[in-house]
Amino acid sequence: MRRRAGEDRSLLGGKPALRTQAPGYTEIRVMQEMTVYGVSFDLVGKQPIVLLRTAGGRTYLPIWIGHPAAAAILMRLQGQEPPRPLTHDLACAIIDSLEAEVDRVTVTELRDSTFYARITLVRNGTEIEIDSRTSDAIAIALRADAKIFAEDDVIEESGVEFEGDEPDLDYAHRVSLGEVDMDEFRHVAGMEQDRIA
Repeated sequence: MRRRAGEDRSLLGGKPALRTQAPGYTEIRVMQEMTVYGVSFDLVGKQPIVLLRTAGGRTYLPIWIGHPAAAAILMRLQGQEPPRPLTHDLACAIIDSLEAEVDRVTVTELRDSTFYARITLVRNGTEIEIDSRTSDAIAIALRADAKIFAEDDVIEESGVEFEGDEPDLDYAHRVSLGEVDMDEFRHVAGMEQDRIA
């Protein structure tokens, strides 16, 4: 956990951006705001992918995630409420009970084929950073209505820019929760793959 020394919310080339500098950093880290475009399946391995899109452009960041996280993200995107709180709902309830709020989540790096993220909480005016799996961070951000950012280095390394308005559907197709075989989700839950975030 680490408190931010300072931050500057501004525009980068006309795109929403966040510049932050924390203790121990000699350079300002530049991030771009992202939106969740949807959840897709890798057509080859049938592995779920969450697609983030730059808020001011057509660059997409595909992140391979686990099946349970995909279901959690889809439920929130489609406005479905579980009969009992799921893990991410419980996490948000705990944060709220501690009189804190989720300010933002940030995809910080891609290392050894795994994406890393941080959840930034604000409590009594102090920022607290928590290391997180990217999929969990996104699921929590959706439930907390928090902004999602990705560091420029991650976008430059792994982002995909499409000429059209939407990604090539031959690469990955969007799915809805109704199209997902929940028995298959339960069957493969916990399956580990190299690129799961």
